Amino acid sequence: MQPNNPTTEQPSNLDFDSAQSADRKEQSPNLPTDQLNNLSTDQPSDRSHSPLADRRPSGVEAEAEVLVRVEGVSKKFCKDLKTSLKYGVQDLTAQIFGKEQKKELRPKEFWAVKEVSFELRRGECLGLIGHNGAGKSTLLKMLNGLINPDEGRIEMYGRVAALIELGAGFNPTLTGRENIYNNGAVLGISRNEIDAVLEEIIDFAELREFIDTPVQNYSSGMKVRLGFAIASQMKPDVLIIDEVLAVGDLGFILKCFKRIDYLLPNTAVIFVSHSMPMVSRICNEIILMEHGKPLYQGREVAKGIDRYYARFSQSGSNVIFTDNSIELTGVKINDSIEELPQINWNEDISVILEFKNFTLSTLPFITLSIFDKEQRGVAVFHTAPLNKEIEKGSFAVEIKHKNLQLSKGIYSLNVSLAANKGSNPLLRINGITSFQLTHEEQTWPPFLLEAEIQSYNI
Repeated sequence: MQPNNPTTEQPSNLDFDSAQSADRKEQSPNLPTDQLNNLSTDQPSDRSHSPLADRRPSGVEAEAEVLVRVEGVSKKFCKDLKTSLKYGVQDLTAQIFGKEQKKELRPKEFWAVKEVSFELRRGECLGLIGHNGAGKSTLLKMLNGLINPDEGRIEMYGRVAALIELGAGFNPTLTGRENIYNNGAVLGISRNEIDAVLEEIIDFAELREFIDTPVQNYSSGMKVRLGFAIASQMKPDVLIIDEVLAVGDLGFILKCFKRIDYLLPNTAVIFVSHSMPMVSRICNEIILMEHGKPLYQGREVAKGIDRYYARFSQSGSNVIFTDNSIELTGVKINDSIEELPQINWNEDISVILEFKNFTLSTLPFITLSIFDKEQRGVAVFHTAPLNKEIEKGSFAVEIKHKNLQLSKGIYSLNVSLAANKGSNPLLRINGITSFQLTHEEQTWPPFLLEAEIQSYNI
């Protein structure tokens, strides 16, 4: 936790001018000067507590209240430790003597985060997505005050709770109970306030049997449960969560989402995850990071998720099992010659499978399955066995389905062949081909079903 610094008369080159700062102070007479400070290139600020933590407006005022404001934030790192130490000494010397620091990259440096800007209000949830190394965790560490940005400005108001790294903020030699009091003190909460919610924290974390055990003996899941229980029960104004929920079991994850739903009306949430179902579940705004820069930013969460999936190339087909009695030689969807066939929503789909038979005398039972981009099973084509005799050599079968009503997105097909339904497997291949279903609506659930609504007098 970084200490509060008084407002200096020498603003950074990215801060608002003095006239704007004076205007902000006049508009916020109830806030002390140190709460109007911002984390900029030369000015850290306290993120633990402000008068806003005790002022929870509702209605129109709550919707307009900005708790997080990020303006043109950038952070650079050096790839080499020795060079990084050298640059650190140079930057520190320049700061002491009031010299202007260079903004451009020096040899071996790179931008981990570059020119990120957004505002987050009470009651909103921002999802940060992107590949590993895209800059998500670096941005969260700047938001939490662990590191300072090289450029830009960050304003955060109210009590901030963060779950950034597994076990972060815990003293491993202290018990779970002692760590609860330590974390509460860091958040600026009195012992009496912690005593009032202690039992709720222990019950939520489901750790009553081990609450007086040193945290170093906790499993990863136990640390996550305790960390989230502390952060959520303290009722923060800003809650930052970085991928740690992926460690928890399904029951605890569902409990966490229920808790976030409860906190969200009075809290601004920043959520980082590689699980797109989780992101779509709670986020109403999204930023897709790519090499430190926002590739997509907006309130169309489904569109951002779609662009996230588009960044990953197709992995190709994968033969899981074969007894070499039959071979798949080709696949066509709606007679399309394109690499990624497109099907409009509610149109018919036709899948032609071409095989080469080596030893079979009867047509095997064919199962064709649809999977989404996260390789979750979405649907299976239900077909009846034909019990038809076949000869050695090439042949083809066609599987049709009318009015395909999946949601917009990219899907892949898996195929499996068996001598009998559910037994004696002959061939199984994943990812035999892919297709894109198009629709003007951006939706995340797997099905977009055609329906009609009628009204009745009761």
